[in-house]
Amino acid sequence: MLTKRIIPCLDIKNGRTVKGVNFIDLRDAGDPIELGSKYAELGADELVFLDITATVEKRKTLAELVKGIARYINIPFTVGGGISEVDAVDELLNSGADKITVNSSAVNNPKLIDKLAKRFGSQCVVLSVDTKMSNGIQKVFTSGGRIETDKELVPWVKEAVERGVGEILLTSMDNDGTKKGFAINITRELSEMLPVPVVASGGAGNMEHFVDVFRRGKADAALAASVFHFGEIKIIELKNYLKNKNIPVRL
Repeated sequence: MLTKRIIPCLDIKNGRTVKGVNFIDLRDAGDPIELGSKYAELGADELVFLDITATVEKRKTLAELVKGIARYINIPFTVGGGISEVDAVDELLNSGADKITVNSSAVNNPKLIDKLAKRFGSQCVVLSVDTKMSNGIQKVFTSGGRIETDKELVPWVKEAVERGVGEILLTSMDNDGTKKGFAINITRELSEMLPVPVVASGGAGNMEHFVDVFRRGKADAALAASVFHFGEIKIIELKNYLKNKNIPVRL
């Protein structure tokens, strides 16, 4: 049985790690390089770095920051934010990233997924999906959760996988930062439907929430931010807790 992955997420704005609730009210959580290095030492399986204002500010992800991160960690890490062309991915991978994640650019130009998968391989391409319930429909949002699109969650992720995405990073905007638990139903729906791994994100507040998303949500990995950044949950303690619940993890 494949081990379940625990992934800290670092949302980066102006070179600093930030965290909010429902994508707003951001507060400083520390230096991303220091945090990334600490998580690598403390047992994280992977890391995700998202330059959350790159798309809105119409600029590229910070390649120099990626280089800095790569020097200090020895676990895989995914980078996203403002990626809209093949050359940008080339630069990030050459800077040390293992995978890249696209959201807004893929929604606006789905053929970008085809190009990235063909050039770098599906294992390198992650689709980040920010989703929120709108008028009874699970809709896809872009630009850091600012813009509601006409795309519905399930058809969009199915199309993205068909185009070559190798992993789905599913963030529930309704749950994000609330610490009330992950969005179990939509996580399970995608996990059971798709042939690629699903990473659940948004809502972690305690260790039992991770048990829930792995057991009932069928997630392959769980991503969290504030509970790790502010010391509410320690990764090694979480992994021991999961192991005691018979959930396979890497210790």
